Amino acid sequence: MADTARPGDRRLLAVTRTQGDNEALKTGEVKPAGWSFAFEEVPVLVHAFRRMVRGLEFDVSEMALTTYLVAKEHGARFTAVPAFLVRGFHHGAIHHNPARWPGIRNPKDLEGHRVGVSRGYTVTTGVWARAVLQEEYGVDLSTITWVLSGDEHVESYEPPANVERMPAGATLEGMLEDGELAACIGAGADVPGVVPLIPDAESAGCAALQTRGFYPINHLVVVKDELLRERPELGAEVFDAFARAKRLYVDRLRAGAIENPTATDRMYARVMETTGEDPLPYGIAPNRAVLETLMRHAVDQRILRRPAALEDLFAKSTLELTG
Repeated sequence: MADTARPGDRRLLAVTRTQGDNEALKTGEVKPAGWSFAFEEVPVLVHAFRRMVRGLEFDVSEMALTTYLVAKEHGARFTAVPAFLVRGFHHGAIHHNPARWPGIRNPKDLEGHRVGVSRGYTVTTGVWARAVLQEEYGVDLSTITWVLSGDEHVESYEPPANVERMPAGATLEGMLEDGELAACIGAGADVPGVVPLIPDAESAGCAALQTRGFYPINHLVVVKDELLRERPELGAEVFDAFARAKRLYVDRLRAGAIENPTATDRMYARVMETTGEDPLPYGIAPNRAVLETLMRHAVDQRILRRPAALEDLFAKSTLELTG
């Protein structure tokens, strides 16, 4: 297990993937006041989530939203700050093989079949993709058998009865190619002949944003409870550092000053063009509706036992902050 810092040490062991809205923290362009981050680079970010959930290995960690909610319900000793590092649309996460399943022409046709899910049932992309299937296409999720390629970060979580692990030695891609799965969430995009189930997925996502404000959050930031108890203002300080870095990124995005923009950069630019607003709003207030929507779907999908009050999920010093 990695060594961690206490607030008085002024260096907090942190893990976060380098991306537009936090790059300034990695380069040192933005520095927290009176302390610093010691970043550990974890090439596969989900491994860092698991290390934090199971071993509490970092002082500050990026984390998938539903991983956090499940971990918190199961007694995790860390608490979030409302810095939402990653957002996106999940209409394009669902893939199918028309040659193997010619009868599946739209999402409703998935009912009664087996659908793969990359990694665990509680993976945030899976939760949001199932929400799209249910809300926009009327799919009865309970009729589908969800086939997982991995286990859950939160070991004590027990999935519902219509969830199963794929056979030993199999892959979701292989099962999709062979027709053993009717579709797959979060995998299969590179399999020959496999196509998105929802055509023009990015436009479908933008339409959902325009018509009902559907703009999913994927990742946030968590801080060890031990540190928050010792220094209650630390939550606000961590939030401030991430928010200042994010504002620099958004300013550059607005000015068209991003060199070699990624697909994610272009997506955020399109959101900004669509809404005229910050594509990465931080804070509880501007995100209350989407957070409550996620919890409602997590309860419906039997990922959470009950919804939690947002004020219980975020560090007390951050409850009124926006940035």
